[in-house]
Amino acid sequence: MPTRFASVVLTPILAVSAAVGAQAAGAATCADWKPNLANELSCNLNLIGPPQTAQPAPGMIDPAGCGATVVKSDGTPWQCTFSDNFDGIDLDRSKWVPQTNFVNGSNTVYACYIDDPAVISVSGGNLNLSVKEMPQPVAGCPSNRAGSRFAAGQISTYYLFSQKYGRFEARIKVPSASAPGLQEAFWLWPDVRYHSTALWPLSGEIDIVETYSQYPNLAIPFLHYSADLLGPQPGVNTAWTCQANRGEWNTYTLEWTANRLEVLVNGQSCLVNNSNDSAFDKRYIIALTQALGTGANAYGGVGMLPATTQVDYVRVWQ
Repeated sequence: MPTRFASVVLTPILAVSAAVGAQAAGAATCADWKPNLANELSCNLNLIGPPQTAQPAPGMIDPAGCGATVVKSDGTPWQCTFSDNFDGIDLDRSKWVPQTNFVNGSNTVYACYIDDPAVISVSGGNLNLSVKEMPQPVAGCPSNRAGSRFAAGQISTYYLFSQKYGRFEARIKVPSASAPGLQEAFWLWPDVRYHSTALWPLSGEIDIVETYSQYPNLAIPFLHYSADLLGPQPGVNTAWTCQANRGEWNTYTLEWTANRLEVLVNGQSCLVNNSNDSAFDKRYIIALTQALGTGANAYGGVGMLPATTQVDYVRVWQ
């Protein structure tokens, strides 16, 4: 796993080939993953679904869902393709799938991802993703782990929405904290319905922002691709100078074209990557995570919980 910060190992939220689970299946079979034997095995273990044929590009939706018109550098407007302002009282399951196939945290103190209003809810115009101690241990914790007394929430657009290139944005408030224990992310993962012969990190991952309670004033983007083979490289695949205070609302944006990725924090450029790597030449899904920390940011098992990340909106343009 990549070393994120100094000597601290801060692993990605899900650094496995089936990061978002298998909540659906395509018409193809697991054998269609050949020659990618890792994906074929993951499929046979019901961790991911079979590959599917290419889908049409996302259609344009009501611009009002993405708020005021946003203009590109060439003066033309971005066109809204996905939005959720979380104005209802329930999670919109035509857009989002809760994660239930993995755990998060350290080897000794971890939380099970579950589909439960206790950790995934919508109220007051916000999505609420929590990590908390449950009244009873979570039975059947995934990833072959014993049950845990901790549970956490993660959602993604798995099998529902994906896009190659565009503008991805979320307004998020992570829980106020200044000690190790909590980790959050707004990130993109390759759509597993499309063939890929590469393994992670060569297959790609776009962490628009990861936040760690150990570093209460930092927002850390991380682009996972072939550059990972040389570890974290500030200004290339990550940045350690992006200011964003925990306990406050912050806006995180990715502008992604065929040869450039730029991450912005509250409108300020934070990381620019011009690698033109093939890992970023395909469709990605969206994921949002509230988790326990790992490595030097691991949760000690006492205090801090419950902790809740609030999301005001998620918007995508093309």
